Amino acid sequence: MTPYARRGVHGQTVETLARRVLSGEIPEGATLDMAALQSELDVSLTALRESLKVLAAKGMVDARQKRGTFVRPRSDWNLLDADVLRWQFSEPSGTDADAALLRNLGEVRDIIEPAAVRLAATRRTDADLEVLQAALTAMGQEGGASDAVKADLTFHRALLAATHNELLERMEMVIESGLAHRDRLVHSAPHSEDPVPSHRAVLDAVRDRDPDAAEHAMRALLDQATRDLDKLSDPSAPGGADRRAEKKDGPSQ
Repeated sequence: MTPYARRGVHGQTVETLARRVLSGEIPEGATLDMAALQSELDVSLTALRESLKVLAAKGMVDARQKRGTFVRPRSDWNLLDADVLRWQFSEPSGTDADAALLRNLGEVRDIIEPAAVRLAATRRTDADLEVLQAALTAMGQEGGASDAVKADLTFHRALLAATHNELLERMEMVIESGLAHRDRLVHSAPHSEDPVPSHRAVLDAVRDRDPDAAEHAMRALLDQATRDLDKLSDPSAPGGADRRAEKKDGPSQ
């Protein structure tokens, strides 16, 4: 599914409502005060209803006669929807919910990517290798955090595409938003490990058509990703104390 377009008043209204629901500001089971929302957001009732239809399609809200529009239980939400993931990760980082979501993402990646890279190693084409190599080259170039995030996303997207399994390729919609959020946190930290060697090991194994080596390299890459996040969240992890001091005193020069 193509991610929801974020343009215009309609797009802004959808995102505002989605973030309020996802953050719990509008809790599960709550009935929306349409008149109050219309006034607060300064939109027409038609625009508000159209925005809520987007959330209804994602299982987040519903409307019933005599009850009105209400927030459905979280168990009904389409948490694998790319927009829902992006909205969740657009909230301020560092919360328990944010940490839990990143852990969930890590577990999903642990299941999907090692198996996917095995297929990529047996099915990759020369064109797939070119895209992977270009992403790896970009990853190793000097640039800002946004450039590093873009290169990493391109690499992992290309790996899924190299499986030539259209359902696995669609998993990029699930992985991408969370991976981008994780990358923004890690690449902005001064003590994260260089991502190039671990990604190069994956590419080398895929190029050699060695599924066992590819899976091993991918698991090592994912272990590194976990370590990088631990350094941000756990002061006792290697580099964690330095990170904590930077948060307290400001970045070192």
